[in-house]
Amino acid sequence: MIVTTTNSVEGREISQYLRVVAGETIVGINVFKDFTAGLRNIVGGRAEAYEGEAKAARDSALAEMVERGLELGADAIVGVALDYSTMGQANNMLMVSATGTAVKLA
Repeated sequence: MIVTTTNSVEGREISQYLRVVAGETIVGINVFKDFTAGLRNIVGGRAEAYEGEAKAARDSALAEMVERGLELGADAIVGVALDYSTMGQANNMLMVSATGTAVKLA
């Protein structure tokens, strides 16, 4: 499956636009990660625990989007966009969504 942020696949012609596909993932950040990230915020440096959660959520959202494209018989997903937002009462959950257009290639 070709997945690209561009609206076309270089060297290939899009023969059919199937539909928009999406994948969403919501992850919670636990108290320990909040504590260590808070320390990083005070002393500086990267919050690797959060980075790991964000990467895992992104990979999961993209995989879900690709799965939905495969179910439609798509050859590629073009125009892919990622969106990150916080959720929950204390903004302690991260939602990552991936959207794109499933297409058939000539």
